[in-house]
Amino acid sequence: MSARSDRVAAWLEPRTDEMVGLLSRLVAEPTENPPGTGLGRCARLLEEEMRRLGLEAELIEITGPHRLEDPYVVRGGAGDGAKLLYFHGHYDVVPAQDREQFRLRRENGELIGRGTADMKGGIVSMLYGAAAAKELGLLTNGRVVVHLVPDEETGSVVGAGHLRDHHLIDPSAVAVVTGEPSGTSIWNAARGAISLKIGFVGREAHVGQAAFGVNTFAHMVHVARPLLAYAEEMAAKHTGYPMDPGDPTGSMVVVGGMCGGGSNFNVVPADAWFTVDSRFNPEEDLHAELERMRALVHDAAAEVGAEVTVEVTQFQPPAGTAAEHPAGVALARCVEEVRGEPARFAMCGGILENRWYDQLGIPAFAYGAGRLDVSHGPRERVDERELVRTAAVYALYAADVLA
Repeated sequence: MSARSDRVAAWLEPRTDEMVGLLSRLVAEPTENPPGTGLGRCARLLEEEMRRLGLEAELIEITGPHRLEDPYVVRGGAGDGAKLLYFHGHYDVVPAQDREQFRLRRENGELIGRGTADMKGGIVSMLYGAAAAKELGLLTNGRVVVHLVPDEETGSVVGAGHLRDHHLIDPSAVAVVTGEPSGTSIWNAARGAISLKIGFVGREAHVGQAAFGVNTFAHMVHVARPLLAYAEEMAAKHTGYPMDPGDPTGSMVVVGGMCGGGSNFNVVPADAWFTVDSRFNPEEDLHAELERMRALVHDAAAEVGAEVTVEVTQFQPPAGTAAEHPAGVALARCVEEVRGEPARFAMCGGILENRWYDQLGIPAFAYGAGRLDVSHGPRERVDERELVRTAAVYALYAADVLA
């Protein structure tokens, strides 16, 4: 470790229990999304904690149509120089398997609870990293702005979309880092997403007069077949980006993740539907793939005379910043300085909110202490030491890119 990283560690390590305490309070806020409850309480807690750490803080009310409960963007930061670095995170979590997950457990150096990895632990690291950079005078020529949003788990259109739609993201920023659970890799790319709901309209008939009905289940099965073949085709098209060990390198398409329809077991179903959800590699043209899927649906429906609708429920582009970009090189240098081993770049197998910044030309990365393989699970957890080390990376990165 260098002299400056020793200084950062000396500031952070005595505050480990304090960081754990904040994470415990955040985990105790059950910000499950869906349905999107308890968001206002958590936002106000975050605003209060930012101020306690000496950071500027404000709550930005989210206007417009949404189904969330009392949502806010929490915005804060430190420094007043010309250069700008964003830290970005989300305070909503996926639904818990057990209510006990909203009580933090500290066991053998691990912090266990809903949101510890994805990504309330990342928020704690970002806030303490920004505070360390401020208190140690590392923000010599710039400022860190922290954005915390309430709806990443359901598409992020309400939170991060509000930031973009209201011009609250400055395209001149030198970089953005989000604390998603990258497991000590640097995610410099992420897949894009298309989600569809395929609906069918038929005609009901009692089983004794089934010949008079139009069976939408039969139509659904027929239309699903070419989509399943399409999913196999896309899985075989591999990305050129490095992936974390074991992660599939093809674009992922799930056909029939949800499905439904019909009114009773002895009635020909007059309605049916199923979903298609996809994660496309950055090399793919999402507009072209959407049209391909639509064509597959409509062509198959025409073969059996099915009345079909295609609803696009999500369309989010991929994001990618070259590892060789100066902002990426600087982040890798800081990771190596703290961890004592070379940093590894990889593409996230899912989608990231980095895309909102990437679309504005801002170099975008994810780096967090948690691990994707335990996120959303019954034993979601984060390593306590990595929480502190990640905060140190954030502080040093702010020093480097804002110099």
